[in-house]
Amino acid sequence: MRPSWDDYFMQITEVVKTRSTCLRRQVGAVLVKDNRVLATGYNGAPKGVPHCEEVGCLREQEHVPSGQRHELCRGLHAEQNAIIQAAVYGVSTSGSTIYITHQPCSLCAKMLINAGVERVVYKGDYPDSLAINLFTEAGIKVVKYGEG
Repeated sequence: MRPSWDDYFMQITEVVKTRSTCLRRQVGAVLVKDNRVLATGYNGAPKGVPHCEEVGCLREQEHVPSGQRHELCRGLHAEQNAIIQAAVYGVSTSGSTIYITHQPCSLCAKMLINAGVERVVYKGDYPDSLAINLFTEAGIKVVKYGEG
């Protein structure tokens, strides 16, 4: 049976996340418009910077709980990398949907709002309720995959 578009793009996020170099949580993101992939992203260190799997996790070393102190991390989030990839190649994200293996954090939510993303489809939970509140205030449709 042919998968729905949401099923199709969520399956792609699962492949994208396999490129992640984060030791805590592997996340994949796919930006889509008109049922076409615009850009992908996974969490990991910036280009040219050693990855956590090489030098260890700063967040683990500093005992930073999940969902807090996002700035204390070597890596970029999957959503950030997808937005950056689109920008590098001159691809507009306005009016797009992002599919993500995990709910975005509040920092990524703000970036997605300003990038013109209109719909967020995520699978796994993340301990950051501010993100959902920001999406609601901005009028962005948020769907937890599997719940409609």
